[in-house]
Amino acid sequence: MPEVSLVCILDADKEGFLRSDRSLIQTIGRAARHINGRAILYADKETGSMTRALAETERRRNKQLAFNEANGITPKGIHKSVQDILEGARRMPTKAKGGKSRAAGDRAVLSAEVGNLTPAALGRKIADMEQRMFEHAKNLEFEEAAALRDEVAELKQVAFAG
Repeated sequence: MPEVSLVCILDADKEGFLRSDRSLIQTIGRAARHINGRAILYADKETGSMTRALAETERRRNKQLAFNEANGITPKGIHKSVQDILEGARRMPTKAKGGKSRAAGDRAVLSAEVGNLTPAALGRKIADMEQRMFEHAKNLEFEEAAALRDEVAELKQVAFAG
């Protein structure tokens, strides 16, 4: 998802899944990635989730400012065409062990790896990968979670495609 310059959250004081502190942090983060980004939360009262989200956002901002100052970094925006942004929305190739991208031609290698596993071992491998994926998501490490999600999908495709 590309960065945006303005995020408005209506009824931010309505507690629930989409107004939890984690969801608010993630939504506010969309605007935080833009050089002139703003997030506006509309609410009648400040909830605990809002307080925690704003505190975490402030903590991250201060940490980033200190890092930038210590390393002489001046933030600047990036300029991409709409075509470039849409290109990033497509599913990225998953990473194989060692951090190398798994190309379509490597399906045979993956198929051989899957063929060497017993059904129980394959189930354990998938369960382990899904557990790590959920752990990454819980820790707000969405890129890592998405990479594992794609690996699990590819593994299931190879293992269960008949």
